[in-house]
Amino acid sequence: MQDHLDAYLEHLRSERQVSAHTLDGYRRDLGKLLAFCADERLSAWTGLDSRQLRRLVATLHQQGHASRSLARLLSAVRGFYRYLIREGLAAHDPASGLSPPKGQRRLPKTLDADRTAQLLDGAVEDDFIARRDQAMLELFYSSGLRLSELVGLDLDGLDLSAGLVRVRGKGNKTRELPIGRLARQALEQWLPLRALARPADGALFISQQGRRIGPRAVQLRVRQAGVRELGQHLHPHMLRHSFASHMLESSQDLRAVQELLGHADIATTQVYTHLDFQHLAAVYDSAHPRAKRKGTPE
Repeated sequence: MQDHLDAYLEHLRSERQVSAHTLDGYRRDLGKLLAFCADERLSAWTGLDSRQLRRLVATLHQQGHASRSLARLLSAVRGFYRYLIREGLAAHDPASGLSPPKGQRRLPKTLDADRTAQLLDGAVEDDFIARRDQAMLELFYSSGLRLSELVGLDLDGLDLSAGLVRVRGKGNKTRELPIGRLARQALEQWLPLRALARPADGALFISQQGRRIGPRAVQLRVRQAGVRELGQHLHPHMLRHSFASHMLESSQDLRAVQELLGHADIATTQVYTHLDFQHLAAVYDSAHPRAKRKGTPE
């Protein structure tokens, strides 16, 4: 069973070319499944049925695993069994028809426009680290990039004259995105310093040693910028969420925001309509003469 699992993970890495982050997620989730099968004394993947898998999901839920994590687990199981069935190693998918327990839907955290400006508009020192970090922050917010998309960017994916960047997203899908004026300026100020570091390859964002910067380093730099400029925790996805929320507030074009974010399903993008409603509700509460305010007698 371990051999079949290893072969599937290698298939994801070499043929599907999933990101290292995604591959680690599959390895963790399917590792839980393998451990459960061992506890159930199963000797082949064909022995796992829906009843047993439902019990695993219920146990993990009782242990405090979030609905979103359990949905990801079931998705990993479905993908694995599609592979097993295609290879003639299984005849059915035990995850078919199973859904994770419904959990409370958490809205993504965002910065409002003023806080975003506070983060990005401060003075920037004219040195390698400061110019690189500013270019990364601007590009995250300007184009709504995922962390994996930013660290995977190569110089040849950038067209500053046209104001476009080409990124490779989930499922190895490529999309072209506009770059805003201020992000373009930050990149133009970063590129000469990048060249001086003698890059080891075509990576757009590199360390001072010339190597492609990794996800952990980017997360650290973004977090430090959040503490320094805003006095709060900040992570790359918050900038992506802020980009999406601000775009939807201004344009009201859900389909366009879906395309910019690279979401395969528009239902994923619809979470930002809830954020937009919260914004509208806050405006209503503060402006409408008949709105109910705290401390106002009924």
